Amino acid sequence: SVQAINNSFSSIRSACQRGAQPIAATAMSEQPKSRALPRPGEPVIPFVNWGGFRTLYIKEVRRFFKVQLQTIWAPAITTLLFLVIFTVALGRGDREILGVPFNTFLAPGLIVMGMIQNAFANSSFSLLVGKIQGTIVDYLMPPLSTLEMLIAIVGGAITRAICVGVTVWVAMWLWGIDVSVHHAWAVLYFGLMGSAMLAFFGVLTSIWAEKFDHAAAVTNFVVQPLALLSGTFYTIERLDPMFQT
Repeated sequence: SVQAINNSFSSIRSACQRGAQPIAATAMSEQPKSRALPRPGEPVIPFVNWGGFRTLYIKEVRRFFKVQLQTIWAPAITTLLFLVIFTVALGRGDREILGVPFNTFLAPGLIVMGMIQNAFANSSFSLLVGKIQGTIVDYLMPPLSTLEMLIAIVGGAITRAICVGVTVWVAMWLWGIDVSVHHAWAVLYFGLMGSAMLAFFGVLTSIWAEKFDHAAAVTNFVVQPLALLSGTFYTIERLDPMFQT
């Protein structure tokens, strides 16, 4: 009986070995063929990857909200200091420009100046810190197209600009300055378009820059002079006719 059992196991083992060969061959033949990975920036998901786009936008917003004392409140206070200096320290509180008090004339320009400066700072920091810290793969590996990534980064920068602008506007209103809105379309258009333009410029800066000194140079020698000399503190009649046009 023992011999019969051994013979049975031997026949079963040989049958399994004979059947394993075609099964293994079939399994090898059914393995997926290796395919070439898409190039960075090429869309992988058809149409729009709404999930990835929303995730990257929320990441950008949470990044500056986590340090909001530095990214929102500090720029707002810095912008308000300009108002204090020009209306109090220089004794211009009673002077009128274009028929309105000087502080009322100054307020809209300061709000937009704070918005565009922070839009540039936010977008120029996103990719640059990734390149320096080695986390740029977090932007390149997800299945996002170049347009989706660009809009998410710029959208985060515009969101920060809106937060700074609203904060400065509320602070000026509490201080007693007339910041009532007479043309909402003009406020939305110039505020959003100015923030978007500087946000795109910040993305270009972060792509070009290799260290923080490069981004700081663009901020100090390009963005700051253009923002301060853009007519925030004076009327365009003070400029040369060539620059007025």
